[in-house]
Amino acid sequence: MLVDFLDLKRQYINLKDEIDRVVIKVLSDGHYILGNNVADFERAFAEYCGSKYAVGVGSGADALFLSLVSCNVKSGDEVVTVSNTALATVNAISRTGATPVFADVDSRTLTMDPDDLQRKITSRTKAVVPVHLYGRPCDMDRLTRISNAGNISIIEDACQSHGAKYNGRKAGTMGELGCFSFYPTKNLGGYGDGGMILTDSKTKYEELLKLRYYGMGKEGKGELPGMNSRLDEVQAAILLVKLGYLDAWNDKRRALSEYYIEHLRELPVALPILDEGDGNVFHLFVMRTKRRDELKNCLASCGIGTLVHYPVNIHLHPVYSYLGMQKGFLPISETASEEILSLPLYPEIGLDEMDCVIKKIRDFFSGSTA
Repeated sequence: MLVDFLDLKRQYINLKDEIDRVVIKVLSDGHYILGNNVADFERAFAEYCGSKYAVGVGSGADALFLSLVSCNVKSGDEVVTVSNTALATVNAISRTGATPVFADVDSRTLTMDPDDLQRKITSRTKAVVPVHLYGRPCDMDRLTRISNAGNISIIEDACQSHGAKYNGRKAGTMGELGCFSFYPTKNLGGYGDGGMILTDSKTKYEELLKLRYYGMGKEGKGELPGMNSRLDEVQAAILLVKLGYLDAWNDKRRALSEYYIEHLRELPVALPILDEGDGNVFHLFVMRTKRRDELKNCLASCGIGTLVHYPVNIHLHPVYSYLGMQKGFLPISETASEEILSLPLYPEIGLDEMDCVIKKIRDFFSGSTA
């Protein structure tokens, strides 16, 4: 059996009538930029997450960049984040002119280690960008205490954690600002790029409305050095439909992840931690094994798709060589990058497909060629 890593067409087929209807309505109405759909989705997403304000932008990367700009991050400043993340997280920091500084991660959760954050803070630290990785929130209580002690802004990268909770609060609502991506593969994904910024600050909200639209105020005068980064009406209409299904989809992701864990737990692999409740929304199901490359190749030869999130830590990318960091700088992050493997997981995957993946993994570790 061939098992794709992800099949986005299945979700569209399930929602086809609803999606087609709202897209056609947007096209027929003739209002394509910053109309009622964007406003309605901003309100709905803010309410869903438990935030006062939401600002739709062009992508998750733009959400991070504009959030940093709104916190006055600039050249000469430092921003602490993690290295086992998407390139967009760190690119947003370097776009401001600030210097990215990397904290290592907790070996169990692979999210920012508060102890290492404490070590990496200096007098130049302006912001911290924790990444809620794979759908699991960071240890926000400790990160917040450390950041608050230094009067440092927290900007949450919640691009992989739509609907995840930490101590009863949704990801993206615990820092000064929270950033989301609606890239098609996300738990809440559109059919193109899109992003959102959450905040409880009216001042930040009003500033971000200007920053996303060339820096213009209500009178059309340029008041800030902004950019063009607007969530468009078609994507907003689609996302508003999908938002109503997000909790059910996240519940399905957790149930499917439990199924993987139940059938793989006795193998010599490290599996994700299952939290009680809805802390982890399993954007990805990531296991670890020292034989990662062998297993990945074995599964590929059987027609099973897997990916590595992420094969090279950002501090080792050529574009950041100017920081002078060598291998060994972040031992836990670097070791994880050599062991992690993402298995096929999405709400529409069939149990027969998962059983195929499970069987091939079990056969691999037993040495069976069947």
